[in-house]
Amino acid sequence: MSITPNKRFWRLLSIYRPELRQIYAYAIFNGIVNLTLPLGIQAIVNYIQTGELTASWVVLVFFVLIGITITGAIQVFQLRLVENIQQNLFARSAFEFAYRIPKISFLQLDKIHAPELVNRFFDTLTIQKGLPKILIDFSLAAFQIIFGLILLAIYSTYFIILGILLVFVLWLIFRITGPKGLETSLKESKYKYQLAHWLEEIARVNRTFKLKAAHKFHLNKTDDIVAGYLKYRESHFQVLINQFRLFIGFKVLVAAGLLVLGSFLVFQDQMNIGQFVAAEIIILLIINSVEKVIRSIDTIYDVLTALEKIGYLTDLKLDEEKGTNTIEDDGALAIKAVNLQFGFEGEKSKIIQDLSFEISANAKVLLKGASGSGKTLLLQILAGIHDLEEGKLYFNEIPFQNYHRDNLYDALGVSFPTNQLFEGSFRENILLGRPIPEKDLKEVLEVLKLQEYVQQQPYGLDSHVDSGGRRLPRSIIQKLLIARLMVHKPKLLLLEDPLLFIEEQEKIRIIDYLMSPERNWTLVVVSDFYYWSEKCTQILELNK
Repeated sequence: MSITPNKRFWRLLSIYRPELRQIYAYAIFNGIVNLTLPLGIQAIVNYIQTGELTASWVVLVFFVLIGITITGAIQVFQLRLVENIQQNLFARSAFEFAYRIPKISFLQLDKIHAPELVNRFFDTLTIQKGLPKILIDFSLAAFQIIFGLILLAIYSTYFIILGILLVFVLWLIFRITGPKGLETSLKESKYKYQLAHWLEEIARVNRTFKLKAAHKFHLNKTDDIVAGYLKYRESHFQVLINQFRLFIGFKVLVAAGLLVLGSFLVFQDQMNIGQFVAAEIIILLIINSVEKVIRSIDTIYDVLTALEKIGYLTDLKLDEEKGTNTIEDDGALAIKAVNLQFGFEGEKSKIIQDLSFEISANAKVLLKGASGSGKTLLLQILAGIHDLEEGKLYFNEIPFQNYHRDNLYDALGVSFPTNQLFEGSFRENILLGRPIPEKDLKEVLEVLKLQEYVQQQPYGLDSHVDSGGRRLPRSIIQKLLIARLMVHKPKLLLLEDPLLFIEEQEKIRIIDYLMSPERNWTLVVVSDFYYWSEKCTQILELNK
């Protein structure tokens, strides 16, 4: 069931209930204190009409100035509270993204370009900027309108009827135009992200577009996306313009109604001059508050749209954690599969169907088969990347789903061609934050003959690695990825073409190490390199 942007907004606010109570308490108090200005001026005018300068007049002036000072101080307190919310919101959103992205179900993530998904984080900044206007300006304006109309109602019951009418008209404007404004804002945002994604694609394959720039394909596609964005941007602007026109009419209605009614009451001797002046000040406050409401509308749309875009990520299904078993045995994992079946959604036939096999602990297995037979997919199933539709998978005679995922993943060493180096140091890319003894790390570097290369770097293992290892030789990238999975001594290695770019003699030496019976792990590899088949203890061949 999808959640509406409005519900997302109220859900967000529910997290910060204590802060919001204080903000609205300040807003109510501020609205009340603001009324001391017209009331004080009313009393001051009455004293001036007497033609005498008295101590009471001085006291009234002093209290009016105190009221103005208090409202300023209250706004400072509100800003502090909103700033706390903004900082907490940024940190909360950052950890929400960092926590969720690795745990999103792979079947869902296969349909999405993950970097484009991460772009939605920047909507957190939109929410940060919009909250002060909504929580302070909008709320203060709303309370001032309410308190102003209540105070006018004290002067005359006619103001009660007028106030109810004005509030109804304001609600009606929001009710009629609000949904359309939100709809166009969401469509505009869709094209904004589509454009950001396309520009990232141009940057990612910049060599391709550099060599074929004369055909202007990248510019033509950019033009199509920008045209869509501008279309819905204009549609959204038209909604805002119509709302502003209605609000201008509303403002004129407020001013005319209050001024005419106030003047009529003075002529009928139902209000004195001091009350009329106070009423006019209240009217000005109400009109000013209505303008603040108008200026807040675009911000409200932006915040609701931002929450919807972020909500797309938070709504994605995460991996379910049902298992409780842990792998406590120090030995290698044994694998048993019974009638495995798997196919992607929307495809007519299953890629893996009625597949059964057994792999004993410490076995070194070569996975063979024709293209499209499901070799890579089987590795991903064994790694827990995809959940089975039917069949049973056992590790050490225990059903796969009975294991605690984090514990099971910690026992695996997985290497796929899509594995990438991230921006950080050599050490960070190998260890991934795991508490590995330094001697074990050095042993792996020596086995892979990475020690010499690392020592040539300016800061050794702490030298910087670019995202994806852009300036590193491909053989070094592959060795770093192998080091990453070897260093924690896994119980099951799952490898797909792990040595593709390494020289033959190096390959043979590393394969000898990985496939040695002395290595206390089970290994399953997909590769066409002949030497794997010479060293393996079992060949598992898949037929489409």
